[in-house]
Amino acid sequence: MPTGVTPELIGFLGYAADAVAMAVLALLLVTSWRGRLQGGLLLLAVLASVVWAVLLALQAQWQVVPVQATWAAEAARMVAWCLFLLRVLSQLREGLAERLRLFRWAMLVGGGLLLLPFEDLLPGAGGWLANVRLIGQLLLTVGGLFLVEQLYRNTPWQHRWGIKFLCFGLGAVFVYDFYFFADALLFGRLDRGVWLARGGVNAVIMPLLAVSVARNPQWSFDLAVSRSVVIHSTTLMAAGIYLLFMALAGYYIRAYGGEWSLVFQPLFFFGAALLLLVLLFSGQLRSRLKLFVSRHFYSYRYDYREEWLRLIRVLSGKVLQATLPERIIFALAELVDSPGGAIWVRDADGNCAFRRCWNLPPSELDTRWQPTRLCAALEPGGPVVDLAGPAVGVEVAAALPTWLRANERLWLLVPLMHETNVLGFVLLARPRAPQELGWENVQLLQTAARQAASYLALEEAAAALAEAQQFEGFNRLSAFVVHDLKNLVAQLSLVSRNAERYRDKPEFVDDALQTVSDSVERMNRLLLQLRTAVPTGAQQHVALRPLLERAVKARAVQAPAPQLRVADAAAPEVCADAERLEAVLRNVMQNAQDATDKHGQVQVTLRMADGMAVVDIEDDGCGMDEEFIRERLFRPFDSTKGLAGMGIGAYECKALVALAGGRVDVDSEPGRGTCFSIRLPLAGAAQAQTPVVAVV
Repeated sequence: MPTGVTPELIGFLGYAADAVAMAVLALLLVTSWRGRLQGGLLLLAVLASVVWAVLLALQAQWQVVPVQATWAAEAARMVAWCLFLLRVLSQLREGLAERLRLFRWAMLVGGGLLLLPFEDLLPGAGGWLANVRLIGQLLLTVGGLFLVEQLYRNTPWQHRWGIKFLCFGLGAVFVYDFYFFADALLFGRLDRGVWLARGGVNAVIMPLLAVSVARNPQWSFDLAVSRSVVIHSTTLMAAGIYLLFMALAGYYIRAYGGEWSLVFQPLFFFGAALLLLVLLFSGQLRSRLKLFVSRHFYSYRYDYREEWLRLIRVLSGKVLQATLPERIIFALAELVDSPGGAIWVRDADGNCAFRRCWNLPPSELDTRWQPTRLCAALEPGGPVVDLAGPAVGVEVAAALPTWLRANERLWLLVPLMHETNVLGFVLLARPRAPQELGWENVQLLQTAARQAASYLALEEAAAALAEAQQFEGFNRLSAFVVHDLKNLVAQLSLVSRNAERYRDKPEFVDDALQTVSDSVERMNRLLLQLRTAVPTGAQQHVALRPLLERAVKARAVQAPAPQLRVADAAAPEVCADAERLEAVLRNVMQNAQDATDKHGQVQVTLRMADGMAVVDIEDDGCGMDEEFIRERLFRPFDSTKGLAGMGIGAYECKALVALAGGRVDVDSEPGRGTCFSIRLPLAGAAQAQTPVVAVV
């Protein structure tokens, strides 16, 4: 044996190795797996083994641990492992837990008694007390062997691969402890060599336990430590170790440096602190640390919940205040620790063009490249393309330009798939820390790219909708203008048809000139509306009686001529656009005339009801059914006149009346006729009202 290496030192190293191994297993249980109660009992047994190994390591080298503490640790460790085995057994077969209930209580009571400090409670008890402890430990080891045998026997043969290493490991420990305590009881003393070797024996079986735990994820404790906590804790621990070594180095400089240490020590501390700051803020070091933690401490590389929440925050603009294409590059680059990238986006015509780059010089790219052929090649499945990889597909490889394949700074091409279409793609630069492109990277990138593509499609749809709304507003105004022009053309056509017959009559000439003058004035206003895209009329006080008289007179040119009746000499005033209101009333009268035979009647009545001015336009024509009134009458561009009608007269009437704060009621039946009741608030009441609907 080399000089200085004693049996006590070997025993200390064995127990210390067992403590470290069990502590690592406990850390893996806490951070890597999740489960139910048996997982908590497994963690309890492992922690009890850690405490046991630490106490016996101290006892082996320095003999500083009280005897009562070592015996209590022995009993606690054995009871904890037996409880775990009992729990696993109770999950194997229904009814087995009931049969083992007495065994469980006997073990708990016996183990609890062994935890008591008998040396203090029964002073002067002598050697028989030591024999009681040895007998109790022997019974616990026998119980442990019994439970291991029952576990292996009751496990179906096709599932024994998951527990065989646990049975081998714990069975070997229980056999070794049985020999140790039986030998001590038989010869009245503890075998020093066997006792010192126990630590190494227990350290050897730890890999067997780890394999069984890995094959049985349900043996875990329902507790998870996030990756960020592990990374931050590792960073702080590494920084603490670094500062400790720097302090030791500074002490060495101060103690043995002589006079020059007065200058060199502050310089050394300044350089060490500066180096620590540089390392803490190093993106490459942080990337390597994240990769190390994900690879060695977790079953999966990503915390998918955190990654998804961060992706949503980035794409929605809560993290990075930038354009959506730049946010998409940033979000995808963060998933693989890429420092930057560029994005190409398809337009409405199907052409794909460069849009933005982030943390990547444009000189690295050919921004004039039109990758329409590449987008078509990517559409079947949207694969993530490793630009340096050998297998990217024949069509995709043929569509990649030479400058892209030759650029060593670029790494991945991630298609932005929306449903079955490629809306574009993102080029990502090589990551800060070299890493392999595994299935986790690919699937997460594809899923995140689909989410990003949905944001891109939504933005494009919103822009198209805004543009369509602008055209819709202009088209709606144009429809009203065309409708008014149609009425003007009808009036001028009537003047033209009657000119041959009545041109020698001065009254006809005067009326014709007045009609032409009014038409010119109205057409000028309509042209102004088209130029400004807003109505030119203003709300003003309008006397309804003279307005109705003009409208009735204008519609008297068509049979049956409407008849005006004013109830109780009513002369109300309303607040409206006079010209548009007159045009609407004339249009309703014309509709009534078109729906009525030449020998029928069209009656226009002005009356007051419930503090409102009411204009009734009633005919005895063909009428309308209830479904037509409800579904089609006020729908724009829905006409029963074929090519002769625009289908917006009733819609414009309802919109204008609603803008003035009134309403339109329709009472009609097929074959009986129709009555339009236009209700308008009086001028004073209308100013105090808020319009119900505002339609141009």
